[in-house]
Amino acid sequence: MITYILIAITVVVSYLAFQNHGLFEKLQFNAARVIHAKEYYRLISHAFIHAGWSHLLVNMFVLYFFGRGIEQYFGYYFGNKATAYFLLLYIGGILASNLWSLIKHQNNYYYNAVGASGAVSAVLFAFIFLNPWEKLYFFMVIPIPGILFAVGYLFYSYQMSKKSNDNIAHDAHLLGALYGFIFPVLLKPALFRHFIDQLFSIL
Repeated sequence: MITYILIAITVVVSYLAFQNHGLFEKLQFNAARVIHAKEYYRLISHAFIHAGWSHLLVNMFVLYFFGRGIEQYFGYYFGNKATAYFLLLYIGGILASNLWSLIKHQNNYYYNAVGASGAVSAVLFAFIFLNPWEKLYFFMVIPIPGILFAVGYLFYSYQMSKKSNDNIAHDAHLLGALYGFIFPVLLKPALFRHFIDQLFSIL
């Protein structure tokens, strides 16, 4: 249920921001304004607006499929705390994905970022952690085990973050993904053994 609520809020706020440039500028991430103007809300608000419809649809598509899976897994492992933990995963993914940009661009008023990619990466990687051999469909066509996708995704994000030449916040994707991978272990350390057991279950 919380997945649908997050999608609905994100779609509505993104649509309103598409129609109102002032609102878009007010909500986007800007490290300098967070640090110097103390506009701390931007650390969260930027994840609910997007650069365009394609950006929004891709993020919400991934959240729809893997958010529902995480809700089921968290319900199994954490019972009535599942919703609260899902929100901690999602909001924590937003905050974790900002850390490097907050430091790197703290005096750069011209650097802005929008989108839920950090949070969605956290959800995706928490799902992979809990079920590493589940097939993901690369480009919605090619089946690939989640753990192999995770390794490739982390390597790609790391390499691209060093280049920083395509206007995509690859470091945010990387940090959000790492947070999502670690988060279940922070909640329940025994899940790391579960991950290892699953990882070697095909041998």
